[in-house]
Amino acid sequence: MKQWNLLSENREKRIARGLAITGRIADPGKIVALLEAVIESGDRVCLEGNNQKQADFLAGALCSLDPARVHDLHMLLSVLALPEHLDVFDKGIASRLDFSFSGPQAVRLARLVATGKINIGAIHTYLELFGRYFIDLTPRVALIAAQAADRQGNLYTGPNTEDTPAIVEATAFKNGIVIAQVNEIVDVLPRVDVPAGWVDFVVPAPTPHYIEPLFTRDPALISEVQVLMAMMAIKGIYAEYGVERINHGIGFDTAAIELILPTYAESLGLKGKIGRHWALNPHPALIPAIEAGFVESVHSFGSELGMERYIEARPDVFFVGRDGSMRSNRAMSQVAGHYACDMFIGSTLQIDLQGNSSTATLGRISGFGGAPNMGSDARGRRHPSAAWLKAGEQARQQTNQDKKKIPRGQKLVVQIVETFREHMQPAFVEELDAWKVAEQAKLAIPPVMIYGDDVTHILTEEGIANLLLCRTEEEREQAIRGVAGYTPVGMARDKKMVENLRDRGIILRAEDMGIDKRMATRDLLAAKNMKDLVRASGGLYAPPKRFRNW
Repeated sequence: MKQWNLLSENREKRIARGLAITGRIADPGKIVALLEAVIESGDRVCLEGNNQKQADFLAGALCSLDPARVHDLHMLLSVLALPEHLDVFDKGIASRLDFSFSGPQAVRLARLVATGKINIGAIHTYLELFGRYFIDLTPRVALIAAQAADRQGNLYTGPNTEDTPAIVEATAFKNGIVIAQVNEIVDVLPRVDVPAGWVDFVVPAPTPHYIEPLFTRDPALISEVQVLMAMMAIKGIYAEYGVERINHGIGFDTAAIELILPTYAESLGLKGKIGRHWALNPHPALIPAIEAGFVESVHSFGSELGMERYIEARPDVFFVGRDGSMRSNRAMSQVAGHYACDMFIGSTLQIDLQGNSSTATLGRISGFGGAPNMGSDARGRRHPSAAWLKAGEQARQQTNQDKKKIPRGQKLVVQIVETFREHMQPAFVEELDAWKVAEQAKLAIPPVMIYGDDVTHILTEEGIANLLLCRTEEEREQAIRGVAGYTPVGMARDKKMVENLRDRGIILRAEDMGIDKRMATRDLLAAKNMKDLVRASGGLYAPPKRFRNW
């Protein structure tokens, strides 16, 4: 007779072994022994490492396990942020990895893949990975981080909730083990974010969990080229389509856009017409636009270090709890970015002649994060907006679609890049490195971040290529070459065809949009340095130490 409760029986045995070592509020000095008691070889282990919040104490403890006792773990990580996230492979404790983003560890990850120390299952978008937690990658053990716990084991995650709800729910309701590191044990929590019944062990960590200010950009480092690109973005795309619901990727390019909203966009009369609603971390660069009345609402994937008091003072803008702290949620922000936003604009490392882009290059596997969801046309969307309908209409006109067919909209997906990256590496290539990365890592398909058929615009310092208006693959290729500048891809353009595309408004130079390049100076930035951002916030923003240079 088939037994239907094997998982729950196994869970009870693991819990009993753990409780034989320490109580439910665990002794931090016994954390390695606890992990060895509840983790079994071959387990799927989700170690919480988000864009901001890191379960760093538990990560270090995991690396201290005896590989003779615990090995061949299948690690599930949103972000490879800490050295420990890869040390666990170097030490022979883990062998397989499914993840989303690896920015800080991208070079080391590529090296470990090349030497065969890591077997990558897939490089996911965040939402894809969270979805698989509930299907075929359900964690057997989840190691998470929270700000505080009470003595019953209820958790308070504070502003950096991030991935925690998705991880805990998938694990707890499939008879897995949930272990949380917390900064403190208190008698009464400001609010309960995760109920005690979903948590098995709580360990007070010796030091507060690490938080990375990933989205903070110092305005002092924004160049005049980036200001010019921001002006073209606002006038040539934001204003052209009337984009009100937006997601910005990470970087100085998008920070420049945020910082010229109260100056350049204001001068164009665009307040109340663009950038009203955002799926976005609380970028400090957004403070001047919020103060100027451009921004009405922001739902966040995670928080941003130093923004706590500012967020608490602006509850009409952010999603703030009764305790005054923001409630972030990466899974729900991903859903919002995918279905509720009209535009995604972000950068990449390489773009090919079809408009495919990737951040997985030879020697550097950065992963994708949320970009594939943000940067794709949500074909399940049904609610209309002006920007979505206009983009869809432009796309249909070029395909000579039968007018009797059902019309549909399209999401705006913009790749904003300078033609040359750091060390003068061209951003435009004939073939993505992703093909060679796939071969090296034994992946079934090349790790493309955003597929070319989802990209609607490419923006460089040379201008904008509106791919929606291209009628053929040849036009699309020449439009991309036409904004690729002095890269080998750009130099191989058909000059006559590029000029024809410009005449038709498919390629737009700054002057075609009525933009005077002489105006593209840092004087347009509403804040020119970190101290200006503090002033704009009324003293509420407290930049992390690394950004305080006064």
